[in-house]
Amino acid sequence: MIDTTFQDVKKVINHIPDIEELNNSSILITGATGMIGISISAILLYLNRVKYTNITIYLAGRNKEKLINRFLPFIEGKDYFFIQYDATALLDFNQSFDFIIHGASNASPDLYTSKPVETMLANILGVHNLLSYAAEHHIKRLLYISSSEVYGKKEDNQPYLEDDYCYLDILNDRASYPSAKRASETLCVSYANEYSIDTVIVRPGHIYGPSILPGDQRASASFSRNVLRGENIIMKSAGHQLRSYCYSMDCASSILTVLIKGENKQAYNISNKDSIVSIKDIAFAIAKAGNREVVFENPDDAEMKGYNLMSNSSLNSDKLEKLGWKASFSLEEGTQRTITLLERGMI
Repeated sequence: MIDTTFQDVKKVINHIPDIEELNNSSILITGATGMIGISISAILLYLNRVKYTNITIYLAGRNKEKLINRFLPFIEGKDYFFIQYDATALLDFNQSFDFIIHGASNASPDLYTSKPVETMLANILGVHNLLSYAAEHHIKRLLYISSSEVYGKKEDNQPYLEDDYCYLDILNDRASYPSAKRASETLCVSYANEYSIDTVIVRPGHIYGPSILPGDQRASASFSRNVLRGENIIMKSAGHQLRSYCYSMDCASSILTVLIKGENKQAYNISNKDSIVSIKDIAFAIAKAGNREVVFENPDDAEMKGYNLMSNSSLNSDKLEKLGWKASFSLEEGTQRTITLLERGMI
């Protein structure tokens, strides 16, 4: 249950500068049942329950029953309000919000190649519809959750800065996801320039945590499920690819920091500078947390097709940290917390 993450919230809450600026505001979160969305929501629900901040929370999703179950024991219509939402459909609501956090997107790499058209449309149409809504309803700020995949492939292992853009093979259907994210970012800035709305962009690296969904096929999620089933972790590559890992609650606190403190039309990397490690490293960290081992096997063709094209997707987080944010969970703490909560069946 989501309230079991309040221990995590207590740890990150003091690293969100000027959090009181959200008091008495209204916030719409799309992708609310996803790993990042549920962590953001947990912070806001905690603020209302413990700090009496009077934030009106709107959680958007396609399936009301699924969302309500995901957010137990909090009560829909009292602690938060459900908004029917499909990223590919026209908006069918007319509420007024102060802030929109747009995080609805396909999050499983297998869908990027099996459903590349849907992947692109969900991203581009989703943000377009919300930007248009924001312009029409005079929303204070829209925050778009993009991805570190926008950077493309670079040849060295230096962390990406926000103005680094490298090669992306746009004729490979695996590029459906990063190409759509790039286009969506440009759309955010274009709306800001043409219609004078306030937009900010965040680019999370590789996020892990206890709120993984059953269909999430990202490496850290698969590793966590291996451990939960009492299995060893199966690696389908040597795992040398360099990634910026960030615990889900740290990611959520950084997003709220950018919502409050970020500069209009700017993008911010989300990364824990102390958790820039290889895929193999996080596999061993999760295995250690669950007292399991790591086993290497060869991938099949379908699995290889879905792989991230970037050998290095590490991120420089200096720009984010200058806003006053810092991570609260080390890789060891985050992976241990992930397995502990999943084993208890609390999320």
